[in-house]
Amino acid sequence: MTFSLVARSADGRLFGVAVASRFLAAGALVPAAEALVGAVATQAHANLAYRAQALALLRTGVSATDAVAGLVAADPGRDDRQLAVVGPTGDGATWTGPRCHPWAGGQAGDGWAAQGNILTGPQVIDALRDAWLARAELPFPQRLLAALTAGDQAGGDRRGRQSAAMLVVQRHGGYAGTGDELVDLRVDDHPDPVSELRRLLGIHHMLFGRPDPATLRDLTGPLAAEVTELLAATGHLVGPDGLDEALAAWTGLENLEERFVPGRIDPIVLEHLRRCAGR
Repeated sequence: MTFSLVARSADGRLFGVAVASRFLAAGALVPAAEALVGAVATQAHANLAYRAQALALLRTGVSATDAVAGLVAADPGRDDRQLAVVGPTGDGATWTGPRCHPWAGGQAGDGWAAQGNILTGPQVIDALRDAWLARAELPFPQRLLAALTAGDQAGGDRRGRQSAAMLVVQRHGGYAGTGDELVDLRVDDHPDPVSELRRLLGIHHMLFGRPDPATLRDLTGPLAAEVTELLAATGHLVGPDGLDEALAAWTGLENLEERFVPGRIDPIVLEHLRRCAGR
């Protein structure tokens, strides 16, 4: 009842799963991933135990292909299931049981696996594959989203749309470097879940993306004066502790603290500050 992509970034530092389905909260069931280890998707008549078991196998050095083969061989319900795994190196692997509702199938290659069941046809998986391979220039989460969007536009789940999700892990890539979940977003019930996932990923990037050092602007001269005025318009007067302190307080209230850089300002923060000040 689902189509998904599991993938590894070209440098091997990120692992992720993107999924969409005519099923409530597919993101609560399908994906699992662990930094430095790999990513897993279980679907059709999902076996949730596959998630922890596959990651445990990958952690010990078992390949994605062997992990899928081992899990499927030991599962009496395998004929009704789909499973996909990608590990730290090599090809991804995918399994589609012969009793999965048509159209059902999957493909895999170096660092990725795409699969789905109850789809409008094989063109959905072709679109996932082609978009993933063609959009290597995108940041990893946006590349996953591009592939999921392509699958959705190619027909997706033949029963319609309901949910979508994305899980991306990177060692110390989570909030303030205190966790590994770089992106963990779910659209549980929505008439156009992939588009809603795109909207949420845009907000996530604004709030939690790391500033690009090349675009940071020094808080001096006219820019410092403008930021001081803008902060005052939002009720944050610059006090004796200076502009940095006032800007840090405002960014914290706006959930933009990941983009705060002392003595400088991220253009994304500046534009949001201008909007908040009505400019």
